[in-house]
Amino acid sequence: MSYSGSNMGSGSRTTRSTFEYGRTHVVRPKGKHQATIVWLHGLGDKGSSWSQLLETLPLPNIKWICPTAPTRPVAIFGGYSCTAWFDVGDLSEDAPDDLEGLDASAAHVANLLSTEPADIKLGIGGFSMGAATALYSATCRILGQYGNGNPYSVNLSAVVGLSGWLPCSRTLKSRMERSHEATRRAASLPILLCHGLGDDVVAYRHGERSAQTLNSVGFRDLTFRSYNGLGHYTVPEETDEVCNWLMAKLGLEGL
Repeated sequence: MSYSGSNMGSGSRTTRSTFEYGRTHVVRPKGKHQATIVWLHGLGDKGSSWSQLLETLPLPNIKWICPTAPTRPVAIFGGYSCTAWFDVGDLSEDAPDDLEGLDASAAHVANLLSTEPADIKLGIGGFSMGAATALYSATCRILGQYGNGNPYSVNLSAVVGLSGWLPCSRTLKSRMERSHEATRRAASLPILLCHGLGDDVVAYRHGERSAQTLNSVGFRDLTFRSYNGLGHYTVPEETDEVCNWLMAKLGLEGL
């Protein structure tokens, strides 16, 4: 039931492993509903952990959807099962890419957003492995398709990644070069990346390099923030940054 980078891109439906996603927690907007953001937890966590924090943020116009990843064997833990958006052997952009797992989780997120009203702005955010999944979703959006070639049709207005990395970074440039439309979309998709200089789980250099890769392939509206002394967790200074950025990029009103 484990995923392998060796067969990525095969697109085979007969060999695909299926995992059941956990409980989804929803934080309703306290004011006028203007945006919906799917927020993705980190490895081994669950959606309820982040829904409790997001509910406290001064963003009354945002509806938050916090799904829980499937429980699956994870290579970094020697095959031990825990909640994970995809299989991973190394928490960095240097790890082999579990394209099948990434596609499945990106599709799950897109499905959660697809039923939102047409006039609502849509976004994806996450922490650690959740941030990696959010960034992968961003690349699917600008390329117009998942890694397996199936169409990606959700129109994203904002992407946030905390303490994460960019999956499939090694092939992104060549895929981008084949599409002028992808370059145009990349230039207009706002992305906020935040990373602690003291992160000992996903090293700061991985976050920094991911930001550089995204910028080099055409993501022009990209903000990268670093935090002295911050480890693999979040602090009020960082969540304040996220709130201010979302207010500005999504054009949110008051209550």
